[in-house]
Amino acid sequence: MSKKNNLRRSGAKIMASLILLLGSLAYIMILAVINGSVGFICAMGVTLMGAVGVAKALGETIALSYGMIIGLAIGCGVLRGLLRYLEQYSNHYIAFRLLAVLRDKIFGALRTLCPAKLESKQKGSIIAMITSDIETLEVFYAHTISPICIAVIVSAAVVLFVGMVSSWYLALIALAGYITVGIIVPLISSGKLKESGVRYRAEFASFNAYFLDSIKGIKDIVLNNAGKEREKEVNDRSDILLRETRKMKHDTTKASATTELCVSLFIIAALAVGIALVANDVLTIGKMIIGVVAVFGSFGPVIAISALPGNLTQTFASGDRVLNLLAEKPAVTPVQNGEKIEYNDLKVTDLSFSYDGQTQVLSDICMHAGKGEIIGIVGESGCGKSTFLKLLLRFWQKNHGEIAYNGVDIDNIDGDSLLDNVTMVSQVTYLFDETIEDNLRIAKPDATQEEIEAACKLASIHDFILTLPDGYKTRVGALGDNLSAGEKQRIGLARAFLRGSELILLDEPTSSLDIRNQYQVLQITRDLCREQNLTAMIVIHDLNLALRFCDRFLLLREGEVYRYGGAEIFDADALRDVYGVRGSIVQVQGQSLVLIEDEEKEKLS
Repeated sequence: MSKKNNLRRSGAKIMASLILLLGSLAYIMILAVINGSVGFICAMGVTLMGAVGVAKALGETIALSYGMIIGLAIGCGVLRGLLRYLEQYSNHYIAFRLLAVLRDKIFGALRTLCPAKLESKQKGSIIAMITSDIETLEVFYAHTISPICIAVIVSAAVVLFVGMVSSWYLALIALAGYITVGIIVPLISSGKLKESGVRYRAEFASFNAYFLDSIKGIKDIVLNNAGKEREKEVNDRSDILLRETRKMKHDTTKASATTELCVSLFIIAALAVGIALVANDVLTIGKMIIGVVAVFGSFGPVIAISALPGNLTQTFASGDRVLNLLAEKPAVTPVQNGEKIEYNDLKVTDLSFSYDGQTQVLSDICMHAGKGEIIGIVGESGCGKSTFLKLLLRFWQKNHGEIAYNGVDIDNIDGDSLLDNVTMVSQVTYLFDETIEDNLRIAKPDATQEEIEAACKLASIHDFILTLPDGYKTRVGALGDNLSAGEKQRIGLARAFLRGSELILLDEPTSSLDIRNQYQVLQITRDLCREQNLTAMIVIHDLNLALRFCDRFLLLREGEVYRYGGAEIFDADALRDVYGVRGSIVQVQGQSLVLIEDEEKEKLS
């Protein structure tokens, strides 16, 4: 994430940005505010009619009869219930509609950031964002925006009413109370509440990430007998989270107690001033009762505002993270309405790349791949082989040089067209907690059962699937734990075959397979390339497998092309310079094989 996006927004900017997301739903929010304001005034009207009745009984000149007063009180009560329902319905309608919009926006943002920027993000933090943070924003839309607007409208209405009907002295006391309870107290308490809320959200996300990581790695934890240590760390982090929760609740309770104290003081002040005005014949007792009762019953909306800082603190923290994600620029700008292609050949010229703009991962890579070829990408670990494949899919933005399909630079090719022509099988195949058939249909949603089974046969996984209780309808299981790494890998290969792309990129496709299936998968890949005139580029560490099944080789050393060509590029110098071993290439029944010399034997001889 850029430095700019890491800068924390102010609460006002966050609130404004969240409100802007209302868009066409703004009219419903206005309706909710009107219903809420009129509804609360009606709620006040019930007790106010009682005060009016008392004032009339005390001799105050009231134009309303007792029957009319009772009727108005009943009408206010009924209308309050109806308007309250409409207010809540409107708020929740907006909230749920916007939650759907937010989830869609977040998923869309994750798609554009994937895979480049997502590789550096903790999955637990993302999960916390699309669950807890989204739910927090639901509270903001449903229970924050309207209360603030309602408090302003109702407070203004009560000040005017009390001033004109009763006394401007009481009106000023009410106004001072509203400002104190609704603005000053929340501002004073918001500092601590914001700090504790931010710490809580950070600890929650950290705990979520660590706990999820522990679940995913539970097998390795058990195998290494690290369960007690991991459990202790989980408990320690849980205790930290609990302390932050308690601190946040404590700060919220203190703020609430301060609010209640202020409300009580202003109510006492209004009563005292009212009595003083009556005692000095400035105000009649009837008007005093009406004014004081109006002030008494009007603090509800501002009390609701005073309770918001605790919620707003979490809302601002959640909103800031969501807005940062939505505003984050992808490492690679998607190409839309670019040129369409049908793969014929690939040419890479002077390709250079670095993740941080400084440390070169790949430098001056040049190669060519035509139809029907199998290109082996070989070299020591960490030399940029997997990165090279990702660049061919434009998962990262190249820094220099050209990647051209059919003579068209990759930066000018439509993104969907590129992915239709090029597919990749990564080292680790992710399987969703759905059926095997559903996992395969990701590659081709409209595939027939015959096409699915044909792809699985090519990947040597069909027979295994048939042994499962429900065959292709068998659920994979959470995190794919019901399948071995080799079985997952072959399902990944079946996906690639099912997709039917002209260029297949394979990143260590045999790393989790036994010898038999290694040979079978590579043999099938070679046969497909020959029979269907496809192109395959394979990152592979086993040189003997590479020599057996690949036509040409791109041999990398420290991110640069050491040699490029056929099997003749491998010799004792290549083994020494690239892999740091002594060896030679021998011919066995017309097949080139790598023979590594035993260094210890050399020392003894």
